[in-house]
Amino acid sequence: MDRTDTSLSWTPFGEDHLPALTGLAEACLAADGGLPLFTRPPLLRARLLQGRTLGAWHDGHLVAAVGVDADRRPVTATGLVHPDWRGRGLGGRLLGWAGEQAGREDLLVTTETWSAGGEALFAARGFERTFVEWVLRHDLAALPEVAAPHGVRTESVTWEAGPELFEAYHRSFADRPGFSLPDADEWLGELREDDEYRPDLSLLARDPDGRAIGFVNVIGTWIDQVGVVPEWRKRRVGAYLVACALRSLAADGAPEAWLCVNDDNPAAALYRRLGFADAGRRARYLLRA
Repeated sequence: MDRTDTSLSWTPFGEDHLPALTGLAEACLAADGGLPLFTRPPLLRARLLQGRTLGAWHDGHLVAAVGVDADRRPVTATGLVHPDWRGRGLGGRLLGWAGEQAGREDLLVTTETWSAGGEALFAARGFERTFVEWVLRHDLAALPEVAAPHGVRTESVTWEAGPELFEAYHRSFADRPGFSLPDADEWLGELREDDEYRPDLSLLARDPDGRAIGFVNVIGTWIDQVGVVPEWRKRRVGAYLVACALRSLAADGAPEAWLCVNDDNPAAALYRRLGFADAGRRARYLLRA
């Protein structure tokens, strides 16, 4: 049953409404947690300022919004409902409208701020959850102590060591289900082109013979990727790399650090032992045509 408020105005939105979208995203993150980067213009634009948009306005305030990219396959959509306006059918209307835009194509809905109510709505509409990960936050006022593994040394990432960094990445992730090896130049190029990549805080771990056995990449205040080659796992290498990165971020003046970890990744337990705390979830839901 559609229980949407008749006082609402339903209209498309665009770039001029970015401040209103920011306020809506901030309200949802405050209530549900999730990816804090979602309130920044680049990700808001990428998720919500799509070719087709629909927003609900009340007294000049944006209380719900959805953006749909109908040119992608599957068709993708992202929507938000203000916490004060939930339970009135707005989410269902946004989801139904997104389905209309998808037509006979599969529809993939992305959520950077997760809620139990949203999960229930997706399930009721026949969506399958295809991905979910935790967003974790670390208060850098309290830092973990991890002893260096015997024989292991670390060094800051340099572009001269780029091929070794990529090889460590490849060997660390190759045994994961669904892993697809990217082109080395493209993978390294993305790091080079990211203005927030911190090679000075990112680390490469080497064994006593000088071979690269693990790495951690830091982007902004995010622990972006951590990897350890199979033969060196369960020797505290990953924990040591993360602890070193946290200390470097703290020394650099950062008050907090962040990372995302898949819901079923055993590393989540390690990160929590190192002092990371749950700060919400993000997910993807697929409706097959």
